[in-house]
Amino acid sequence: MDFVSIRVITGDITRLVDFYERATGVRAAWSTEDFAELRTATATLAIGSTRTVPLFAPGAAHPADNRSVILEFRVDDVDGVHQNLTAHVEDFVQEPTTMPWGNRSLLLRDPDGNLVNFFTPVTPAAIERLAG
Repeated sequence: MDFVSIRVITGDITRLVDFYERATGVRAAWSTEDFAELRTATATLAIGSTRTVPLFAPGAAHPADNRSVILEFRVDDVDGVHQNLTAHVEDFVQEPTTMPWGNRSLLLRDPDGNLVNFFTPVTPAAIERLAG
C-alpha cells in the first residue's frame, strides 16, 4: 500500500488553492473547477470544493471543521517560508522554533483554519532520520 494524498474540502476552493500555491511554490493542477491537486515528489495535496462531497456521501465532510489533523511540509528554509507568508497569514500559531526532535518548525492556520506545519530538519539526527 502507498499513502499518496490527503484531501481538504473547502467552501472557497480558489482562495485555498491560491494559499497553498503561495505557501509551497507548487502550481496546482486543476481537474475541474471543483478539484485541484498540488503534487510533490512524495505526496499530493488534493483540494475539493463542497460540491464534490455528495459524490461520495452527502454530508460526509464539512469545510473549515478540522481540529485534529496537521498538514506537514518539509522545506529547505522554514524561516524563509515564514518571511514569505507574513503578509498572507492571519494566524501564526507558533513562529519558527527548533523542536526537541530536531526540526525547526513553523505552525500556522490556513484560510480555512487547518493547521499547517512547515519544517526543516536542523540537527544531525533529524537530518539523518528524514534523509532519503
